[in-house]
Amino acid sequence: MNGVLIPHTPIAVDFWSLRRASAARLFFLSHMHSDHTVGLSSTWARPLYCSPITAHLLHRHLQVSKQWIRTLEIGESHVLPLDEIGRETMTVTLIDANHCPGSVMFLFEGYFGTILYTGDFRYTPSMLKEPALTLGKQIHTLYLDNTNCNPALVLPSRQEAAQQIVQLIRKYPQHNIKIGLYSLGKESLLEQLALEFRTWVVLSPRRLELVQLLGLADVFTVEEKAGRIHAVDHTEICHSSMLHWNQSHPTIAILPTSRKIHISHPDIHIIPYSDHSSYSELRAFVAALKPCQVVPIVSRRPCGDYFQDSLSPRLSLPLIPDSVQQYMSSSSRKPSFLWLLEKRLKRPRIQGVVFESPEENADRSQADRDSKKTKKENLSPWPRDLEKQHSPHPLRVKKQSFPDFYSKEWDEAAPFCESQKMVTVLTAPLGFSVQLKPPDEKFLSPKPREEIGLEPPLIPRGDNDGPAAIGNQRAWISHDSPPSHSSQAAPLLVTEIRSLALKYLLTPVNFFQTGFSSRSFDQQVEKYHQPSLK
Repeated sequence: MNGVLIPHTPIAVDFWSLRRASAARLFFLSHMHSDHTVGLSSTWARPLYCSPITAHLLHRHLQVSKQWIRTLEIGESHVLPLDEIGRETMTVTLIDANHCPGSVMFLFEGYFGTILYTGDFRYTPSMLKEPALTLGKQIHTLYLDNTNCNPALVLPSRQEAAQQIVQLIRKYPQHNIKIGLYSLGKESLLEQLALEFRTWVVLSPRRLELVQLLGLADVFTVEEKAGRIHAVDHTEICHSSMLHWNQSHPTIAILPTSRKIHISHPDIHIIPYSDHSSYSELRAFVAALKPCQVVPIVSRRPCGDYFQDSLSPRLSLPLIPDSVQQYMSSSSRKPSFLWLLEKRLKRPRIQGVVFESPEENADRSQADRDSKKTKKENLSPWPRDLEKQHSPHPLRVKKQSFPDFYSKEWDEAAPFCESQKMVTVLTAPLGFSVQLKPPDEKFLSPKPREEIGLEPPLIPRGDNDGPAAIGNQRAWISHDSPPSHSSQAAPLLVTEIRSLALKYLLTPVNFFQTGFSSRSFDQQVEKYHQPSLK
């Protein structure tokens, strides 16, 4: 777990153990990588501050309730209270960490001085031009990402590492390319490779949702055979997977990472593309800020000795205001298990199995059946003699297929709901003509109603006068079809509805589009290659 409890403050960053953080009241999340979210789950029930993208991912993937997520805009300063009465406040500013989507650094300013928590970050000189860091502020404590803080580890820049990947792929023009990634990060690298080699990049539905959120170029798809570059989970890059992939098509795998990994197959290639700052970049960053002290975020890798020549004189420990001390200790007096018990007691109780007398249960069931039968006779919009004419009647077949649906009166037109993501079809009662054609396409696509084989929405024929019109069984017609009063429509309708439901009902559109916008793809590729043609 890479998180900290900032001493003498109620602040916790990437730290989610409430048992160990009894005095913490303000919780911050730098980004959504798993080593920074240990202990964070859907049961979290305290205010949590993060960037907008992280907030979206936090609710989407960890199911943390939105009521506890507080979104803070990047590049802006936000004032937060440090006690219950608002006497003490602090200012927090979020700075882009250049690590993965949504990752930020936190700059805290208050009675404790100025504290910068970098989280995971890849240093660039432009960071020193951030307004929050250009005002000559003295950084008292710098919590530093020391993942690559090793003088023996020399890393290229991300631009240089990306070019190494491009050169490697060019050596294998007929091969498929598998790129092993973590669940979040390096999406811009995938975009660059797609534009460079004029090919679609195949993603999982989860990562496709992320790149759509980021607004990257439209060069990604979930169609397996659409392109030769495939982004896969890094754990899939192994000896057995390489044997399997190469049986169907020549394939190489690339792991863009600075970690030391054992290579289990000759077609697996390690490229030192890292989203963490190199040792030389860390040296430049600390030398520019000149903090009073450096605290490593990765505690198992101490690095304080490397920056002694860049530190400013240390200051005395701050005095904690009385109101902040009361705020930090107000809830910590109550043991954590009592707090959980109190929370559980507030939940509505769910009864277990209740055993009843068989005789009472039988009498109650008979009474319920009689009540339902009487209710159906009173509310049924169709004459009773209609059910006696034919046996079995199509209406009975439809009632068996849609029992709840036919318990309602029809006071208005049969609704047809259509959206970009799903289609829901509701059927009309007996005596109404509905013409639906099950399309031949395998997946639903956002095309006009006529192209997918559905007739226009139904409208009532003639004036709609409410229940009286229903009693007369006025025919419903579409714009393009003649009215039909045949009672034989019901069995056919049930069959077509079932066929339609199997193909389209609740089928998401965004992840299963089989047609790609080749024109848009070509335009983006041309734009990418345009500078090189001049």
